Amino acid sequence: MLRPADHIQVYLYADCVDMRKSIDGLSSLVEQELDLNPMSNALFVFCNRRRDKIKLLYWERNGFVLWYKRLEKQRFKWLSQIESDCIELDGYQLNLLLDGLDIFNNKPHQTLHFQSVS
Repeated sequence: MLRPADHIQVYLYADCVDMRKSIDGLSSLVEQELDLNPMSNALFVFCNRRRDKIKLLYWERNGFVLWYKRLEKQRFKWLSQIESDCIELDGYQLNLLLDGLDIFNNKPHQTLHFQSVS
């Protein structure tokens, strides 16, 4: 599985996002609402209202990369009632979040094992 390096700069968008948004819509959010350059050397992380889907957007040399994760059970621990539009993290903290850890309480998601998808 691909994971961000521990030292990379990460911006977590605080509000929920419509997961139908793709590269153009998410990069517009970065530029217009966060006042950041989506082509910088950083990851931008978005989550949906139900907190079961997450998207990462980043620029790689000559184009955008969009990474998507959907949880089959449970929810991502996300920001609640903060004063800014985004929170700055590093790659290590993002990896904890992707693993299901509440970065404040350190409780992971349950590991699931399935035989098939249908």
